[in-house]
Amino acid sequence: MKKLLTATLLSMACASPAWAAQGQANTSAIVMFLVFIAGTMFITYWAARRTRTTSDFYTAGGGITGFQNGLAIAGDYLSAASFLGIIGMVYVSGFDGVIYAIGFLFGWPVVMFLIAERLRNLGRYNFADVTSFRLEQKSMRILAASASLIIIALYLIAQMVGAGKLIQLLFGLEYKFAILIVGALMMIYVTFGGMTATTWVQIIKAVLMLFGATLMTVLVLAAFNWDPNAMVAEAVRVHPSGIAIMSPGASVSSNPINALSLGLALAFGTAGLPHILMRFFTVANAKEARKSVIWASTFMGYFYILTFILGFGAVAFLVRHPEFFITGPDGSFDLIKSLIGGTNMVAVHLANAVGGSMLLGFLAAVTFATIVAVVAGLTLAGAAAISHDLYANVIAKGRASDRDQFRISRISTVVLGVLAILLGIIFENQNVAFMVGLAFAIAASSNFPVLVLSISWRGCTTRGATIGGFLGLVTAAGWVILSQTVWVDVLGFAEPITPFPNPGILSIPLAFVAIWVFSKLDTSKRAKSEQAAFDALTVRSQTGIGAAQASDH
Repeated sequence: MKKLLTATLLSMACASPAWAAQGQANTSAIVMFLVFIAGTMFITYWAARRTRTTSDFYTAGGGITGFQNGLAIAGDYLSAASFLGIIGMVYVSGFDGVIYAIGFLFGWPVVMFLIAERLRNLGRYNFADVTSFRLEQKSMRILAASASLIIIALYLIAQMVGAGKLIQLLFGLEYKFAILIVGALMMIYVTFGGMTATTWVQIIKAVLMLFGATLMTVLVLAAFNWDPNAMVAEAVRVHPSGIAIMSPGASVSSNPINALSLGLALAFGTAGLPHILMRFFTVANAKEARKSVIWASTFMGYFYILTFILGFGAVAFLVRHPEFFITGPDGSFDLIKSLIGGTNMVAVHLANAVGGSMLLGFLAAVTFATIVAVVAGLTLAGAAAISHDLYANVIAKGRASDRDQFRISRISTVVLGVLAILLGIIFENQNVAFMVGLAFAIAASSNFPVLVLSISWRGCTTRGATIGGFLGLVTAAGWVILSQTVWVDVLGFAEPITPFPNPGILSIPLAFVAIWVFSKLDTSKRAKSEQAAFDALTVRSQTGIGAAQASDH
């Protein structure tokens, strides 16, 4: 996961002159940027006229269809960094790179069968509504808000740094000014348009990315006379590892415990990401929620198949273009080590090679659209955690009016936007790749166990869920801080304290066991009443009887 996600965009700071030089703007990219911004501003204006209530702001009034929501989820989940990073991984290590795509995709059956339908039937605005359905409101919402805001902060740093570097390169602007542009756009989308504007920005981004990846795939296959076998054979012939790129498993066998730990975080982290779970409240009912997952899985599965083709195609195609490599005096170059800008720039060079500056500019615009869509979704989830969980249900103890929540939501959006800008500036020169991995680990270690056990196990109590959830959160965060990724690479210490960087293999089971143990030890009257309320929860979660419709929120 490290160097797969945010380091991809971070690496653009070293991009090739074939991409864009510092201080030299890419005209095609600028034109497409402006078209995208104009279109999304119009959508925001349209959405602002429809955003009048708290329900409109958080969930678009529940008026999004399953198909639209599936596209929006794909747009929210498929980051530009993962797209560029997975292509780079396949380019370097062949089938081993596909393991990451499978890991990202595997989380969705978990969401489909364990979360989606029950989430929509039990909640109103976010997943904290579900965990507090029969458990104590204050404890559950503080836990959910704490984990959510940490996850969102980590994601925001990664996305803001990547966006700033991208605009800096394409427009020739100073990094700080580039960060301000991204932050300002995000605040406008969310503050005025709410979930409706955010959803349509995500849908547009998903369509652009699917179209761009498809176009690149068509052009690559056309270069090999539409014969994938010829493309793969050529890739095997020219790759430094030869036939080994067709043999997956090297990265797993080198550190199997860390690989398993990473896999657990990828598989279960998706079901705990607040900005992803929030999307299931934008549809009218559980049926549309299930459709959302099916469509999202379809779009993402198709997309990851394309990254596989593009990765192998890049190996076979880029070797014909020495201008993308640092060549020796005799014109020779290493396919991997000599690539200008590093292997995270594979998709960028491939777009330039097969489609010229127009496709390059389009890919840049899609990358920008991706970052804005993800940042908008994260900010909206953060605003919900602050206004709905902390303010309305903890501080105001359920007595806050819709108007008050709406006002606090917009204030929170601006505050989070300013915070994202500041963090983006502070972390400009830091390798923040570990933050996305940590976000998945925290989601899988805190949100996911509490969410699953609160809706599926009668014995789960507030005490057990609170202790287990916070234990998973602290363990995951502490483990990564003490690992090679942070302790050595960022903080500069000589040796890591933890033996491998991904904490999931420890923190996820620990959270589940802690919830079970402390729930079993809880014999209070409140615990008995919470267990008794499980029957009502089960009926509503399975049938939807009693669930508030979006129009009634």
